[in-house]
Amino acid sequence: MKKIILIFGLISGVICGSMFFIFHPSDGQMDFENGMLKGYITMSIALSSIFFAVKQYRDKYNGGSIKFLKALLMGLAITLVAGIVYVILWEIYYQNYASDFADQYLAYIKAQWVSQGMAADEIAKQTIAMEQTFESYTKNAMVRFALTLLEILPVGLLISIISAVYWAIIKKKA
Repeated sequence: MKKIILIFGLISGVICGSMFFIFHPSDGQMDFENGMLKGYITMSIALSSIFFAVKQYRDKYNGGSIKFLKALLMGLAITLVAGIVYVILWEIYYQNYASDFADQYLAYIKAQWVSQGMAADEIAKQTIAMEQTFESYTKNAMVRFALTLLEILPVGLLISIISAVYWAIIKKKA
């Protein structure tokens, strides 16, 4: 099982993390409008490997059946491996290409608030709160690690639950 977890986790993590480099803007201006959508679609596709990993383990090593908890834990382990790879690749990308990520994102959010008609005093208050968060993000690699890992974990959790339910119910035909 460890081999399957490692292989599928590495594949998923590399696919998820490579999106930073694939979608890197030529002008250096990040696309926050579509970036999140592209990111979560890529994560969903990459982490769908959990579905196939659980099936492979169920069929090859577990006699054609698997319990929900075992399948879920396997999916979560794959998600954790993928998440660590994703974070490492983000950190490489961040250090080399996106060290101004926080500034660009804050400018984008402020423009959104203005276009939504938010009051100037509320924008100022929200800006201060975001600047404090980004200060921790830019200066503390562990905060950056944790926040980046939190991007991928919900997607992996959802796919792990779906896969575990499906493969726990469906038995291999003899």
